[in-house]
Amino acid sequence: MNEILKAALVEKQAVNDGELALINIQSLRPLTAEEVFTFRLAACDNKVDRDYERFTEQALEGLAPLFVGRPVLLDHKWSAGSQTARVYAASVEGETVRRLVLRCYMPRMEQTAPTITAIESGILRECSVGCVVERAVCSICGADQAQACCIHHPGVEYDGKTCVMELDGARDAYEVSLVAVPAQPGAGIIKSKRYGGQGEPQEPPAKAGEEEALRLAQARQRQEELRYGGTIG
Repeated sequence: MNEILKAALVEKQAVNDGELALINIQSLRPLTAEEVFTFRLAACDNKVDRDYERFTEQALEGLAPLFVGRPVLLDHKWSAGSQTARVYAASVEGETVRRLVLRCYMPRMEQTAPTITAIESGILRECSVGCVVERAVCSICGADQAQACCIHHPGVEYDGKTCVMELDGARDAYEVSLVAVPAQPGAGIIKSKRYGGQGEPQEPPAKAGEEEALRLAQARQRQEELRYGGTIG
């Protein structure tokens, strides 16, 4: 599946001996509490988000160890100069709402001082996390969008039930980025390209009627536009 980006929020994190021990697993020399600035990221949870997607609890548990050691970048720029912090620990917290929390650190030095000030003052408080899951399962028909795109659209009601894509099976975690505007994928007509599915949308049932047939035709047209980078018609 293709990379999925989700918004995250920066929270305070205290430095104690236990946290420092985890940080020093990542560093090449022992660091002291005075040398580091730490913060937490409320990365993602098992609630339905504004894209009408939700991570399963199993996916969150699987992503936690994958994020440990991953870099914290600026604006998703994949370069050495953009690395500003690193994830040193991750865990799934909460009872009713389960969320993935990433604990990060950065060195206190002249180059990072403006970023630390922006975080501490509440100016820089949004982030975006990038990860990959194995499956995106439609809550209406159970089709895995990584295999074939079904006819159901996230956020649309079918017989009184809203379609939601269940993100399941942690495959990889790439990075976390401090951003001015959190990355949130826009809901589109068809999800096959984002989820990596290669199949055609499934045919609607015969009783679906002209409205469903039109929706399917529009989805196929959009798929071809995404595939060839142009406008068809």
